[in-house]
Amino acid sequence: MVQVPGARSQVVKNLTPLLKESEKHFQYPMEWFTQVKLGHNYQFSCLKCGFHPSVVIMDAHRKAAFSMPVSEIEEPPANFDGQVDVEAFWNSLRLEIIARGLVETGNPNPFAVKPSYHLWAPWIGPNTRKSGSVLNTEWEKVHSSNPNPASEVPVTEERLIDELMSLKVAAVRQLCASCGLDNKGSKMDLIMRLRSEMQNRSSYDKIFQKVWGASGGWAVVMCPCGVVNSIKVLVRAESPRDFADMLLSWKHLPNISIYDFARGLSTHANLRNPNMIPFSPHEGRLLEPNDANIAAAEEGRLKISLEWLKEKKMPADVNGHPLTGSSDHYVLSDRFHENNTKDPRDKLRKIQLVPELAGRVN
Repeated sequence: MVQVPGARSQVVKNLTPLLKESEKHFQYPMEWFTQVKLGHNYQFSCLKCGFHPSVVIMDAHRKAAFSMPVSEIEEPPANFDGQVDVEAFWNSLRLEIIARGLVETGNPNPFAVKPSYHLWAPWIGPNTRKSGSVLNTEWEKVHSSNPNPASEVPVTEERLIDELMSLKVAAVRQLCASCGLDNKGSKMDLIMRLRSEMQNRSSYDKIFQKVWGASGGWAVVMCPCGVVNSIKVLVRAESPRDFADMLLSWKHLPNISIYDFARGLSTHANLRNPNMIPFSPHEGRLLEPNDANIAAAEEGRLKISLEWLKEKKMPADVNGHPLTGSSDHYVLSDRFHENNTKDPRDKLRKIQLVPELAGRVN
């Protein structure tokens, strides 16, 4: 009934006596029904970057984080390899949304999709992804099968401090009180107390849980024009693994990926795929991290021109990107977090070192 042509008001009148619900009950569901009838095919893309942007910006939006006991999350089957049917997942979610308007108030939704590790997929457009199967390896965050612990890069103290800085003063005061700290003084005084308290591991975990939430919100990959190419609702707190899952599911890996924890992303992805290093050369840095290059970057004397960002490389490299022709893949830090790292080699990940990015990336 919801997919046949006809006035919305007539559909509401037909459904109301059938399900013994008021017309108000269908106000929002009917908006969803209208969208179902339109039959979206999601073929849109950025006019400039297309389906395969050569430069992407990545970040997590934690305002959508929610608390959920880990025990409620179903464990994946023993043979789960991280591949999820993206079409099946998003179709099941579509059914759940439609059913909200058809299920009587107070009754459980038979089409409800519960968070899980093996039936939970990011959204990646059909023209951007490699196939109908995409990666979701969040289960590995807590049960890693990789013998190399460096492949799991934790949230650093610096990143946690950044998140504290973005909180309102009232929230920081409440966090101090919950940790048994004096909650009087300026915002900076409060954050310094929390930073000192974070030297204790149990306190660090408590603060992390308060700031990050039990879930990780949304992980988003978009082009510099602001068009979203991938989005993932995170079951656990955000990590470089989530963005690696999405990028490794793409048909063409971007030449430049901008992320607030660049070193963590390149380290994780390269250790995870030792036979096909995703981010190279120089582990995703712009130049070899020797003393001379690091000193030149620190003194502002270094510029690395990537001319193929403006004009496609000819002849193109083997497995080169369709827009640039280059097979180089770099991970750079965003401007807000580039000075947070304590590793001097990461001076070679600054976006201002690349003249072609000036004016293209804010």
